Amino acid sequence: MKLVLLGTAGYHPNDRRHTPGLLIPECGIMLDAGTATFRAARYLQTSELDIFLTHAHLDHVIGLTYLFSVVKMHPLERITVHAAAKKLSAIDEHLFCEHLFPKKPQYESRPLRGEAPLPGGGRLSHFPLEHQGGSIGFRLDWPGRSMAYVTDTTAAVDADYVENIRGVDLLVHECYFADGKAAWAQKIGHSCTTPVAEVARAADVGHLVLLHVNPLATDDDPIGLDVARSIFPATDLGEDLMEVEF
Repeated sequence: MKLVLLGTAGYHPNDRRHTPGLLIPECGIMLDAGTATFRAARYLQTSELDIFLTHAHLDHVIGLTYLFSVVKMHPLERITVHAAAKKLSAIDEHLFCEHLFPKKPQYESRPLRGEAPLPGGGRLSHFPLEHQGGSIGFRLDWPGRSMAYVTDTTAAVDADYVENIRGVDLLVHECYFADGKAAWAQKIGHSCTTPVAEVARAADVGHLVLLHVNPLATDDDPIGLDVARSIFPATDLGEDLMEVEF
């Protein structure tokens, strides 16, 4: 199964990266809907799209306003947006306020309750994360393969979510800062390199991909990839439009 990293920055896009969006084309599953959402049309292989949102901060949901372009380039029979009920309400009330974006795309809002079935006999579960305003992580399981997506939280090996991601084949985890910014990361609810790699090791995952990097860090290695690999060798830095098999 293939995962496409549509966008890999946090907060705002830069010349190299858009904000978060992950796509599994063969299943029509998108995780978060950042500024990279417009790219989904070129990869989608289905006539239906399920978008699962971790939370409603703008860098993760602004792409819902781009769905008109997605549907124009790749017609869809159904779009469903899944999120915590309060987040869906906030999106309806604020993002699609008539003074900001008066025309809402045609999609169904579905509050997340328990596990959600996925195409191909899979299932999606969600778990709480510590972040301002509240966020959730996702675990997706199919027979013989699994992945987890954790963003907008401060990584720690004793965090409750570590058990939720244990043993997945692929962990996609935020890494906003390189080491040396631990106090600031804690303050704003984000992660530094070493704790993320330690989480991957503690959870015994197969492969770690880092994203949601600081958009002001624009060099080739904004997070210290060698540091991460010294702790968890099977680590890669996500780049926009990278394709990851799991």
